[in-house]
Amino acid sequence: MNFSNYNFTVTERFIRYAKIDTQSDPNSPTCPSTEKQKDLGKILVEELKAMGISDAAMDEHGYIYATIPSNTSKNVPVICFCSHMDTSPDCTGLNVSPVIHKQYKGGDIVLPKDTTQVIKYLEHPGLADQIGNDIITTDGTTLLGADNKAGVAEIMDAANYLMNHPEVKHGKIRILFTPDEEIGRGADKADMKKLGAEFGYTMDGETLGHIENETFSADMVVLNIKGFPTHPGFAKDKMQHAIKIGAEIINKLPKNKSPETTEKKEPFMHPVAINGGLEGIEMKFIIRAFDTPTLLALEKELEEIVKTAIKPFDKCSYTFKVIEQYRNMKDVLSKCQHVVDYAVEAIKRTGVTPVLSSIRGGTDGSRFSFMGLPCPNIYAGEHAFHSKQEWVSVQDMQKATETIVHLVNIWEERS
Repeated sequence: MNFSNYNFTVTERFIRYAKIDTQSDPNSPTCPSTEKQKDLGKILVEELKAMGISDAAMDEHGYIYATIPSNTSKNVPVICFCSHMDTSPDCTGLNVSPVIHKQYKGGDIVLPKDTTQVIKYLEHPGLADQIGNDIITTDGTTLLGADNKAGVAEIMDAANYLMNHPEVKHGKIRILFTPDEEIGRGADKADMKKLGAEFGYTMDGETLGHIENETFSADMVVLNIKGFPTHPGFAKDKMQHAIKIGAEIINKLPKNKSPETTEKKEPFMHPVAINGGLEGIEMKFIIRAFDTPTLLALEKELEEIVKTAIKPFDKCSYTFKVIEQYRNMKDVLSKCQHVVDYAVEAIKRTGVTPVLSSIRGGTDGSRFSFMGLPCPNIYAGEHAFHSKQEWVSVQDMQKATETIVHLVNIWEERS
């Protein structure tokens, strides 16, 4: 496969997509959670059809399905490539203005519209591998949206390549773009029967060459504390303050089981929201571990902390609700190792050294793997996501595009 004469479209596509505000909203009950995600969806459908992918369509929930038909007589399993269209609600995605820093020479990158935003060389170790490459950032006033519009652009460019290079043999390929991944709902309305794929890959990883076959297992805990209110002028020996009980709980959380103090495969419990007042509060925690027994043990430990904190308050009570979010996709992928092996081989064929790694988080692929679609995660090149210092390399996106093309060819070769 020769890419030396191919005019990659991934950069132009990425910049075009990044300018469209697609932030999801965790407080919205709809799907998609924001209608503006469909603004990008409509453009993607038009571009897919312009390539000759005639069945490209967006459903009522904002999911896009499309098919690159098989061009081989072999019986090749149907595979899917997936990325999400939404960007994180953690940082504004309105009026994104991408900036290309040509032939990066090293050192800090000062963002032009807000010079207090500096991508520091020593704080971003990935920059050391980018000398001579072209790096895309924002102007410093918004996030970039490389998470996951880099993945979207890579799948689109790979589709463009395959539609124009019929000599590359492959089976039937399904494309899926999802909304609301950033708020944990990316798989909620995905129609797996309609998708009709046997195996899949999300393009939503970070560093060049990385493929992730393992994620956290994840739950949310919703804790409600009922206090005992009285007038503060007559509160002595009577008032039992729900907020102060909540503060006791936070203070009792083990310091060595927090996101700020953990790395690699270390688990954590993490408070993410607190709402309410004297009479009652609701607290939300996310619990993360790489195996289910550890996850359940953390939840038990958290409830014991709650019981200890509330015990002195005889007029107060609590409810403790665990909501399952996703499980470690390795539990599924270990039963079909070839799905990961083919991706490792595809990365090698691009001239990049593959690195098998774990995600301290989850992707749509975590959910899909337990919905009947084993789905490891391949790098998209995104770095410092969910922040104004987000960046991506043009050359890394091109290599990810090549990886997709090699991967579909490997599935055809091995069938």
